[in-house]
Amino acid sequence: MADSGLLLKRGSCRSTWLRARKARPQLGFTFSGICRVTCLYGQVQVFGFTISQGQPARDIFSVYTHSCLSIHALHYSLPEKSKKELKREARNLLKSHLNLDDRRWSMQNFSLQCSIVLLEHLKTASVNFITSYPGSSYIFVQESPTPQIKPEYLALRSVGIRKEKKRKGLQLTESTLSALEELVSVSCEEVDGCPVILVCGSQDVGKSTFNRYLINQLLNSLPCVDYLECDLGQTEFTPPGCISLLNITEPVLGPPFTHLRTPQKMVYYGKPSCKNNYENYIDIIKYVFSAYKRESPLIVNTMGWVSDQGLLLLIDLIRLLSPSHVVQFRCDHSKYMPDLTPQYVDDMDGLYTKSKTKMRNRRFRLAAFADALEFADEEKESPVEFTGHKLIGVYTDFTYRITPRNRESHNKILRDLTILSYLSQLQPPMPKPLSPLHSLTPYQVPFNAVALRITHSDVAPTHILYAVNASWVGLCKIQDDVRGYTNGPILLAQTPICDCLGFGICRGIDMEKRLYHILTPVPPEELRTVNCLLVGAIAIPHCVLKCQRGIEGTVPYVTTDYNFKIPGASEKIGAREPEEAHKEKPYRRPKFCRKMK
Repeated sequence: MADSGLLLKRGSCRSTWLRARKARPQLGFTFSGICRVTCLYGQVQVFGFTISQGQPARDIFSVYTHSCLSIHALHYSLPEKSKKELKREARNLLKSHLNLDDRRWSMQNFSLQCSIVLLEHLKTASVNFITSYPGSSYIFVQESPTPQIKPEYLALRSVGIRKEKKRKGLQLTESTLSALEELVSVSCEEVDGCPVILVCGSQDVGKSTFNRYLINQLLNSLPCVDYLECDLGQTEFTPPGCISLLNITEPVLGPPFTHLRTPQKMVYYGKPSCKNNYENYIDIIKYVFSAYKRESPLIVNTMGWVSDQGLLLLIDLIRLLSPSHVVQFRCDHSKYMPDLTPQYVDDMDGLYTKSKTKMRNRRFRLAAFADALEFADEEKESPVEFTGHKLIGVYTDFTYRITPRNRESHNKILRDLTILSYLSQLQPPMPKPLSPLHSLTPYQVPFNAVALRITHSDVAPTHILYAVNASWVGLCKIQDDVRGYTNGPILLAQTPICDCLGFGICRGIDMEKRLYHILTPVPPEELRTVNCLLVGAIAIPHCVLKCQRGIEGTVPYVTTDYNFKIPGASEKIGAREPEEAHKEKPYRRPKFCRKMK
């Protein structure tokens, strides 16, 4: 790596190591694929996170859907020892990881300021589950178009990675690096409280990449970082269609579907976009944001819709969340967006808030606009005082494969991968083999134990069960007591704003015993508090329904005879493929659903 290049031990089959001498931060070993990285000696950095010797191994996901990652060697302080003493120390550290021949070779190439990294083959239940579906295997590992026989190529291939050109790796602009440096400094030195950092900009300008890099940089110095997800379509740590608050304690070294986390608080909105229901979107953000305790820096991720009403909604968010810093992204191909300076935000009306031009010093209290945002009584009694935010402009210069024509298809693939990653939690741990979803025993939930609500469309009560069957459902907890109903199903007249504890698939409905069959990875102790099922426009990936292993004859819930003219079946509700679109069957137990013993 760096000046000395990549050094591989010939004949390595399950692991390899690399060395760096006086590495500059912008240089490194760029690769695609997945592997487990252990720093045996020295110090390296991956995606902004520093890995030092003695720290646990980290799983790295440099996948096809995103920019390739790089391993950079870093300078580190050396103890006052001779080279011979340092060499002896390094040799002792390698004993438990490398055989004698590899240790000798490494010592022959040892130099001051070198870093030795162990790369190991990585297989997890999540990776195995996702790649078990046709079309998904290329996500993690891609074969070289021209097979090679070089020792370096073969050694890397045995690990599960491939060396890539530097231009395929993540390239950060000067303004991006400057913004990261400033925000890390502010977060580590903040005296008056933890900074609230709101990141905004149009689609495909690098907001999510910036957020991951910033999280990793902050975790180098802080024990945790809070994260508020306001982007419904491309969520970072949860399945799509959610607004959530999370406390992040571990680095994020891959795309969203490789690092799902359990939120502190989450609400299932049910759609990948908030269009046509802005007020509910704002109310949910207020509800989730109320759980933020201001004990750690908060990063706020926002939607890429920044024109027309989307811009006004963003202004409402800035007033609601009162960030200390607003990071605004722009690039050559992005749509025009005015600079969101404190003066501009003060002078502009939002969708639900009025301008603050009369406030000369731009100092305001939450109570000053509590009526407009309908804050809770306890918030009015103890207002928090804020000052105008600092605007940080970031210019990005990425090479994009996404165009307006294929963006929706690309985003849907990412959403499907996230759902598959969530469902992989149902699988047994490695090295046990995968279990097809239809072979897993679902929970039986009585009709009168949970309330039902379709969040994204008006459905006649007589058709509710058709909509719930074979659907992705949010497992929620409402304040109302639904007990006392004898038969069910229990239908809610309005969509509640309530905590979502997780998700599942309604695999079947038993009309005789009046039971829902729910398949979910949510622990039983948490399921006991679930009393509401929310069904939205987020669909089960088609591959889950169409590629069921071990099914003979007609595949349940899949048909080639589908009528798009039926109310609720249009693409406005949820994208469906014209051919072999999945369709909910009435009340009959599907062939792949068995009774719980």
